[in-house]
Amino acid sequence: MTSIAVPEHPWLLPGELVVPAERDRAHPRRTTRDWVVDSLAFLIGLLWVLFATMDALSPAPEAAIPLPHDWMVGVDAVLGLVCCGLLWVRRRWPLGLAVATLPLNLFSMAAAVPLLIFYFTVVVHRRTAVAIAITGAGLVTNLVFSWTRPDPNWPYWATVSWGVVITLAVLAWGMFVRARRQLIVSLRERAERAEAEQQLRVTQARHLERTRIAREMHDVLAHRISLLSLHAGALEFRPDAPADEVARAAGVIRGSAHAALQDLREVIGVLRAEDDGGGDAPEPPQPTLADLPALIAESRSAGVRVNVSDSVASPEQVPAALGRAAYRIVQEGLTNARKHAAGAAVTVDVAGGPGTGLTVAIGNRWPVGTQAGGTLPGAGTGLVGISERVTLAGGRLAYGRDDAGDFRLAAWLPWPA
Repeated sequence: MTSIAVPEHPWLLPGELVVPAERDRAHPRRTTRDWVVDSLAFLIGLLWVLFATMDALSPAPEAAIPLPHDWMVGVDAVLGLVCCGLLWVRRRWPLGLAVATLPLNLFSMAAAVPLLIFYFTVVVHRRTAVAIAITGAGLVTNLVFSWTRPDPNWPYWATVSWGVVITLAVLAWGMFVRARRQLIVSLRERAERAEAEQQLRVTQARHLERTRIAREMHDVLAHRISLLSLHAGALEFRPDAPADEVARAAGVIRGSAHAALQDLREVIGVLRAEDDGGGDAPEPPQPTLADLPALIAESRSAGVRVNVSDSVASPEQVPAALGRAAYRIVQEGLTNARKHAAGAAVTVDVAGGPGTGLTVAIGNRWPVGTQAGGTLPGAGTGLVGISERVTLAGGRLAYGRDDAGDFRLAAWLPWPA
């Protein structure tokens, strides 16, 4: 059984994309790539806090209007450091951190970069509607920040415009990253679904093959055992038969039992080969229409009167599958006649040709009474199996008593021109 291949370098992927097991976790474990990204985010945020604090304490700040008191600069720096520390847990609570730290966008310069990283994480890990709502709130705080701490070198609307541009750029970047990850996940799920469907098709094919083998086993063994039982019943019915007849019947019984055991051994061998993964092992030769004379002769040797009418045009052109189906139909008809109408004459009619189809009919007189030892037990699934075989071949099957009161089993099978 195959499985979805694990990436060659999983440490280069986010935790959500490494393996399906990580995707199913509420909080996937960090990969090496995640640790590197988080470390860089923390380092960049820390450097920005240092730069913003030093700039605010300088005599001529370049980033924004300084705060009126030095202690406010210290508080801003502490808030920035706290936000840098929260960068390590932003993957677990991206939306909660973004909402909790949103008021800092109104006045804090030191926390600007960590807050921007929180915003980017929300866009990547939450649905678009949530990202748009956070974006709208961020744009409102941008208006207030540009008013409370304006840039000394830029007019108000220019500062606001730059804030909008940066926000929208981060939004677009985050949406691109999210869409790319969703594409990768969807492709992987599609591959997993295709693999599961393939495994299901293999299982169904194996089940169908086992069903076919079971049907073949029923047809073959029922025929063999019915012959064996018929000869054994004759010996039981005539214990005073001549020695040569008893020897001949015993030889037929021995041959039928040997053939039944050989067929059973072949079927079990095929099933074991499938269980061992040897599904490509060659099957034994299957009967065809050319084997019908041997089947008829076998029934006649068991004492069954069989009248055959064979008017098949171009019998050498009969497809193998079609010939095998016809053989099994005749075999089942003869087996049923021996089981349920012992001593009755059986007629076998086979006719057809390319383009017109192949017709197979087996008939026998309806039994009036029962004969000692003449009724053999059966599973009652022979005709069901033949019906399924004919249906799968695209043909038609009818069986039951006809207008004359006799039992008739008739099938028509398509034979392409």
